[in-house]
Amino acid sequence: MQQYIEDRRARVAADWNLTNQIVLIASGELIPVPGGADQCLPFLPHTEYRYIADHDEPGCIVAFDPKSGWCEFRPPVEEPERVWEGREPVEWANDLRPMTEFAAWLDARKGSPIANLGATLPRIPGDAALTDAVRVTYFHTRRPKDAVEIERIRRAVAATVAGFMRVGEVIRPGISERQIQIELEAEFFRHGGTRTGYSTIVGAGTNAAVLHFTPSDRVVGEDDLVLIDAGAEIDGYTADVTRTFGAKGKLDGFRKDLYDVVLNAQKNGVERCKPGAEFRDIHLAAARDLAEGLVALGILKGDVDNLIERDAHALFFPHGLGHLVGLGVRDASGYLPGRERSTRFGLSALRIDLPLQPGYVVTIEPGLYFIPALLKDDDRREKFADCIDWTKVYGALDIGGVRIEDNVLITRDGNENLTVAIEK
Repeated sequence: MQQYIEDRRARVAADWNLTNQIVLIASGELIPVPGGADQCLPFLPHTEYRYIADHDEPGCIVAFDPKSGWCEFRPPVEEPERVWEGREPVEWANDLRPMTEFAAWLDARKGSPIANLGATLPRIPGDAALTDAVRVTYFHTRRPKDAVEIERIRRAVAATVAGFMRVGEVIRPGISERQIQIELEAEFFRHGGTRTGYSTIVGAGTNAAVLHFTPSDRVVGEDDLVLIDAGAEIDGYTADVTRTFGAKGKLDGFRKDLYDVVLNAQKNGVERCKPGAEFRDIHLAAARDLAEGLVALGILKGDVDNLIERDAHALFFPHGLGHLVGLGVRDASGYLPGRERSTRFGLSALRIDLPLQPGYVVTIEPGLYFIPALLKDDDRREKFADCIDWTKVYGALDIGGVRIEDNVLITRDGNENLTVAIEK
């Protein structure tokens, strides 16, 4: 076993501080393609499993007993797997056992409360309260990235930088969103990416106002903004970057003014990332930057503090400022114990509500959008009649939106913007 895996397991066990409880962490099972003639969907192990085992084999379980320690169970590699997939037999050891021995291991611990992490184990009932408590602690342990994780994130960032530099060269009026996606992802793979960390977003014009837009055959118009949110993944670790481009390169007029408001909030948000800083406060400070910008543009009217209290800004900034990233997108995000998700429109979409700590990698991704589903709502038009210039808003619906996103590593004395090399 690699030393970094031993170190991770030691940290996790110490933080759990269990007595007679056991923990099972499953990788997950292959999912056949419907009607796929012996084909399965690409397998992605559960991130809670990948962290503690660092491989992507299906059908595996890592088990922990505080009295006997860690043990991993894997299905034996049979002849069909060797013939069709080129896999080699596993070399068994004391902490690596065939899955055929798992039932006996579990039976020997009958009566011990079980926490089920990772993929669902439907035939093994776990203790729900114990599982929740163990998962909360596990997230806390996983959030600071170790040296191996940071190195992988840096490689994923390097591949992502190459992809974004490529699309900066190819975006022009007449190219389709799909063609942009192809150029972007091909460059990811040329620079070591093994897959994309999530489904690539490319939205031109009004499509840029759809937060998770799937690239289509729509071509880029003369005055379009093109929003791209994508990241290359390497060894399970991903980058998560957003840039917004002008169809002809440089922006002008209202589109540039809108972009500059988002860019100012994004740069300020990165600067505010430091150990101990509460992410909710960073989000609210970014909301203030955006609201001030919208007032300056004549979209919002009135006192900025009052606008934020009423969540008027959230009609144009309806998501949180960011999330943790690493072993998959939104890696180990969440709230500190005792904190609950707000019911306020302007805060309900926060992905994380916790103080930042050294080793965390967080995205900072403010955005401003003209989303018809939010803005063409009669109740909101009436509610915000005194503080929104609806004539200007409706005149801007063809713009879509702007988002700018970087990945920021929290250090002992501040931060390092890992994705700063991608031009803004």
